Amino acid sequence: MALYDNSRVRRQDRLLSADEAFELIGTAEYGVLSLIEKQGEELTPYGIPLNYAWDGENVLYFHTAPAGQKLVCIQQNKAASFCLTGKTQVLSDKFTTNYESVILRGKIETDLPSAEKRKALELLLDKYSPEDKAVGLKYAEKSFHRTEILRFTIQTISGKAKQIK
Repeated sequence: MALYDNSRVRRQDRLLSADEAFELIGTAEYGVLSLIEKQGEELTPYGIPLNYAWDGENVLYFHTAPAGQKLVCIQQNKAASFCLTGKTQVLSDKFTTNYESVILRGKIETDLPSAEKRKALELLLDKYSPEDKAVGLKYAEKSFHRTEILRFTIQTISGKAKQIK
């Protein structure tokens, strides 16, 4: 299991417990993948919202097209961050927002073995289309040749929340 480490979180009074963070990883709908792209001598941040599936241990999977800016960034630098946000609530009269979030840091890999790609697609179907999984598996097989799967191996996890009544 990846290291749960809140040592870099400034507001230590708002920490999520490890159990709360893992629950959020398992239930969040999507997150924002942050990568770094090198353009000449300049490093440029690149963030993109993505659906994901978690293996229950230390790996997230994303599906994407076999070409594009994400893959260019990953070819240049495999380091990545993935931010998940759970429940939020704007408290207008208090000028703040209740929230829960988790930040995962790790490395991304491409060019996975076919068996792992199929497993990832099945995890994605289990999460997002469980009632339509049989049809989804057929669709995944038909489009398998034009689908890239990214493996995000989680190295560290941190989480925090703000809950004001």
